[in-house]
Amino acid sequence: MHVLLKSLIPIAETIGKTFGNRCEVVLHDLTIPEKSVVYTVNGDVTGRREGQAFDRLVRSVLLNKNFTRDYAVNYTFETEDGRKIKSSSSLVRDEAGEVVGVFCINYDITFMKSLHDELELFLPMQEDSSVISPEMAADLDVTTVVDTLIDNIVSGRKKQGLTKQDNLEMIRFMDDKGIFLVKGAIDKVAACMGLSKVTIYGYLDTVRGKNGKSQS
Repeated sequence: MHVLLKSLIPIAETIGKTFGNRCEVVLHDLTIPEKSVVYTVNGDVTGRREGQAFDRLVRSVLLNKNFTRDYAVNYTFETEDGRKIKSSSSLVRDEAGEVVGVFCINYDITFMKSLHDELELFLPMQEDSSVISPEMAADLDVTTVVDTLIDNIVSGRKKQGLTKQDNLEMIRFMDDKGIFLVKGAIDKVAACMGLSKVTIYGYLDTVRGKNGKSQS
Protein backbone atom coordinates (compact mmCIF):
# COMPACT_ATOMS: atom_id res chain seq x y z
CA MET A 1 0.00 0.00 0.00
CA HIS A 2 1.29 3.47 -0.90
CA VAL A 3 2.48 5.37 2.18
CA LEU A 4 0.05 8.25 1.53
CA LEU A 5 -2.88 5.85 1.63
CA LYS A 6 -1.66 4.35 4.89
CA SER A 7 -1.83 7.82 6.40
CA LEU A 8 -5.53 8.02 5.44
CA ILE A 9 -6.54 4.84 7.29
CA PRO A 10 -7.38 6.68 10.57
CA ILE A 11 -9.61 9.09 8.62
CA ALA A 12 -11.33 6.18 6.89
CA GLU A 13 -11.97 4.48 10.22
CA THR A 14 -13.24 7.70 11.78
CA ILE A 15 -15.76 8.29 8.98
CA GLY A 16 -16.96 4.68 9.01
CA LYS A 17 -17.45 4.58 12.77
CA THR A 18 -19.07 8.02 12.89
CA PHE A 19 -21.75 7.30 10.26
CA GLY A 20 -22.32 3.62 11.04
CA ASN A 21 -22.55 0.41 9.05
CA ARG A 22 -24.42 2.00 6.13
CA CYS A 23 -21.30 4.05 5.41
CA GLU A 24 -18.45 2.30 3.56
CA VAL A 25 -15.00 3.79 3.02
CA VAL A 26 -12.65 2.37 0.39
CA LEU A 27 -9.01 3.22 -0.28
CA HIS A 28 -7.73 2.51 -3.80
CA ASP A 29 -4.03 2.32 -4.64
CA LEU A 30 -3.84 3.22 -8.34
CA THR A 31 -0.20 2.19 -8.57
CA ILE A 32 -1.62 -1.36 -8.61
CA PRO A 33 -4.83 -0.84 -10.68
CA GLU A 34 -5.86 -4.48 -11.03
CA LYS A 35 -5.78 -4.95 -7.25
CA SER A 36 -6.45 -1.35 -6.30
CA VAL A 37 -8.64 -1.92 -3.23
CA VAL A 38 -6.16 -1.91 -0.35
CA TYR A 39 -8.38 -0.99 2.61
CA THR A 40 -12.10 -1.00 3.41
CA VAL A 41 -14.30 0.03 6.31
CA ASN A 42 -17.82 -1.49 6.43
CA GLY A 43 -17.12 -3.23 3.13
CA ASP A 44 -20.45 -5.07 3.12
CA VAL A 45 -22.22 -1.95 1.83
CA THR A 46 -21.08 -2.71 -1.73
CA GLY A 47 -19.16 -5.91 -1.11
CA ARG A 48 -15.77 -4.32 -1.67
CA ARG A 49 -12.84 -6.51 -0.66
CA GLU A 50 -9.10 -5.98 -0.58
CA GLY A 51 -7.47 -7.15 -3.79
CA GLN A 52 -10.36 -6.13 -6.05
CA ALA A 53 -10.00 -3.53 -8.82
CA PHE A 54 -11.64 -0.13 -9.21
CA ASP A 55 -15.07 -0.24 -10.90
CA ARG A 56 -16.63 3.21 -11.29
CA LEU A 57 -13.56 5.47 -11.24
CA VAL A 58 -13.60 6.41 -14.92
CA ARG A 59 -17.35 6.40 -15.66
CA SER A 60 -18.70 7.92 -12.44
CA VAL A 61 -15.80 10.09 -11.26
CA LEU A 62 -13.42 11.18 -14.02
CA LEU A 63 -16.18 11.57 -16.64
CA ASN A 64 -18.59 13.18 -14.19
CA LYS A 65 -19.49 16.74 -15.22
CA ASN A 66 -19.25 17.84 -11.57
CA PHE A 67 -15.78 16.37 -11.05
CA THR A 68 -13.56 19.32 -10.20
CA ARG A 69 -10.59 20.06 -7.96
CA ASP A 70 -9.86 16.31 -7.82
CA TYR A 71 -13.19 15.20 -6.36
CA ALA A 72 -16.78 14.32 -7.24
CA VAL A 73 -19.55 14.15 -4.65
CA ASN A 74 -23.05 12.69 -4.33
CA TYR A 75 -23.16 10.63 -7.52
CA THR A 76 -25.37 7.55 -7.28
CA PHE A 77 -25.45 3.96 -8.49
CA GLU A 78 -27.25 0.70 -7.71
CA THR A 79 -25.75 -2.54 -6.44
CA GLU A 80 -26.50 -5.84 -8.15
CA ASP A 81 -29.14 -6.58 -5.50
CA GLY A 82 -30.92 -3.27 -6.14
CA ARG A 83 -29.70 -1.13 -3.23
CA LYS A 84 -29.16 2.57 -3.94
CA ILE A 85 -25.74 3.99 -3.06
CA LYS A 86 -24.66 7.63 -2.81
CA SER A 87 -20.92 8.07 -3.32
CA SER A 88 -18.19 10.65 -3.12
CA SER A 89 -14.60 10.17 -4.30
CA SER A 90 -11.43 12.22 -4.18
CA LEU A 91 -8.06 11.66 -5.84
CA VAL A 92 -4.92 11.30 -3.74
CA ARG A 93 -1.75 12.87 -5.18
CA ASP A 94 1.86 12.52 -4.13
CA GLU A 95 4.35 15.35 -3.65
CA ALA A 96 5.03 15.42 -7.38
CA GLY A 97 1.35 15.84 -8.15
CA GLU A 98 0.93 12.32 -9.54
CA VAL A 99 -2.34 10.53 -8.80
CA VAL A 100 -1.56 7.51 -6.61
CA GLY A 101 -4.94 6.67 -5.12
CA VAL A 102 -8.62 7.38 -4.57
CA PHE A 103 -10.50 7.89 -1.31
CA CYS A 104 -14.13 6.77 -1.68
CA ILE A 105 -17.19 7.00 0.57
CA ASN A 106 -20.25 4.89 -0.29
CA TYR A 107 -23.48 5.36 1.67
CA ASP A 108 -26.47 3.04 1.39
CA ILE A 109 -29.45 5.37 0.95
CA THR A 110 -32.00 2.64 0.12
CA PHE A 111 -33.99 3.15 3.31
CA MET A 112 -33.88 6.94 3.09
CA LYS A 113 -34.92 6.85 -0.57
CA SER A 114 -37.92 4.67 0.34
CA LEU A 115 -38.81 7.08 3.13
CA HIS A 116 -38.43 10.01 0.73
CA ASP A 117 -40.77 8.34 -1.75
CA GLU A 118 -43.37 7.81 0.98
CA LEU A 119 -43.15 11.43 2.13
CA GLU A 120 -43.45 12.61 -1.44
CA LEU A 121 -46.97 11.17 -1.51
CA PHE A 122 -47.92 13.85 1.02
CA LEU A 123 -45.31 16.60 0.59
CA PRO A 124 -44.11 17.80 -2.81
CA MET A 125 -40.31 17.58 -2.82
CA GLN A 126 -37.82 18.70 -5.44
CA GLU A 127 -35.33 16.17 -6.76
CA ASP A 128 -31.78 16.53 -5.48
CA SER A 129 -29.96 18.50 -8.15
CA SER A 130 -26.63 17.06 -6.98
CA VAL A 131 -27.44 13.64 -8.44
CA ILE A 132 -25.87 13.82 -11.88
CA SER A 133 -25.11 11.59 -14.82
CA PRO A 134 -21.52 10.91 -15.96
CA GLU A 135 -20.32 13.33 -18.68
CA MET A 136 -17.00 14.65 -19.82
CA ALA A 137 -15.88 17.77 -17.93
CA ALA A 138 -14.33 20.13 -20.47
CA ASP A 139 -12.10 21.97 -18.02
CA LEU A 140 -10.42 18.91 -16.49
CA ASP A 141 -7.36 17.00 -17.58
CA VAL A 142 -8.96 13.57 -17.27
CA THR A 143 -6.50 12.23 -19.83
CA THR A 144 -3.60 12.68 -17.43
CA VAL A 145 -5.19 10.45 -14.79
CA VAL A 146 -6.20 7.79 -17.33
CA ASP A 147 -2.72 7.86 -18.90
CA THR A 148 -1.26 7.11 -15.47
CA LEU A 149 -3.70 4.22 -15.02
CA ILE A 150 -2.74 2.79 -18.40
CA ASP A 151 0.98 3.09 -17.59
CA ASN A 152 0.48 1.26 -14.29
CA ILE A 153 -1.71 -1.47 -15.79
CA VAL A 154 0.69 -2.21 -18.66
CA SER A 155 3.93 -1.90 -16.68
CA GLY A 156 2.61 -4.28 -14.02
CA ARG A 157 2.08 -6.99 -16.61
CA LYS A 158 5.10 -6.33 -18.81
CA LYS A 159 7.36 -7.53 -16.02
CA GLN A 160 5.89 -11.00 -16.43
CA GLY A 161 6.31 -11.20 -20.23
CA LEU A 162 3.19 -11.00 -22.39
CA THR A 163 1.50 -13.53 -24.64
CA LYS A 164 -1.37 -12.72 -26.99
CA GLN A 165 -3.79 -14.07 -24.38
CA ASP A 166 -2.20 -11.79 -21.77
CA ASN A 167 -2.74 -8.85 -24.11
CA LEU A 168 -6.40 -9.79 -24.62
CA GLU A 169 -6.97 -10.05 -20.88
CA MET A 170 -5.33 -6.65 -20.35
CA ILE A 171 -7.53 -5.06 -23.01
CA ARG A 172 -10.62 -6.72 -21.51
CA PHE A 173 -9.76 -5.33 -18.07
CA MET A 174 -9.28 -1.80 -19.39
CA ASP A 175 -12.46 -2.00 -21.47
CA ASP A 176 -14.49 -3.23 -18.50
CA LYS A 177 -13.19 -0.34 -16.39
CA GLY A 178 -14.13 2.30 -18.99
CA ILE A 179 -10.59 3.27 -19.98
CA PHE A 180 -11.50 3.41 -23.68
CA LEU A 181 -14.29 5.92 -23.04
CA VAL A 182 -11.61 8.57 -22.69
CA LYS A 183 -10.40 10.29 -25.85
CA GLY A 184 -6.91 9.24 -26.89
CA ALA A 185 -6.87 6.06 -24.79
CA ILE A 186 -6.41 3.81 -27.84
CA ASP A 187 -3.27 5.72 -28.87
CA LYS A 188 -1.88 5.62 -25.33
CA VAL A 189 -2.51 1.90 -24.89
CA ALA A 190 -0.99 1.09 -28.28
CA ALA A 191 2.15 3.10 -27.43
CA CYS A 192 2.53 1.52 -23.99
CA MET A 193 2.05 -2.01 -25.29
CA GLY A 194 4.26 -1.45 -28.34
CA LEU A 195 1.44 -2.45 -30.70
CA SER A 196 -0.40 -0.75 -33.56
CA LYS A 197 -3.79 0.89 -33.11
CA VAL A 198 -5.19 -1.62 -35.59
CA THR A 199 -4.08 -4.45 -33.30
CA ILE A 200 -5.69 -2.78 -30.27
CA TYR A 201 -8.95 -2.33 -32.20
CA GLY A 202 -8.77 -5.99 -33.16
CA TYR A 203 -8.29 -7.01 -29.53
CA LEU A 204 -11.25 -4.82 -28.55
CA ASP A 205 -13.46 -6.47 -31.16
CA THR A 206 -12.43 -9.86 -29.80
CA VAL A 207 -13.05 -9.14 -26.10
CA ARG A 208 -16.29 -7.29 -26.74
CA GLY A 209 -17.54 -10.22 -28.75
CA LYS A 210 -16.70 -12.61 -25.92
CA ASN A 211 -18.31 -10.29 -23.39
CA GLY A 212 -21.47 -10.00 -25.44
CA LYS A 213 -21.02 -6.27 -25.92
CA SER A 214 -22.02 -4.44 -29.05
CA GLN A 215 -19.06 -3.64 -31.24
CA SER A 216 -18.37 -0.11 -32.43
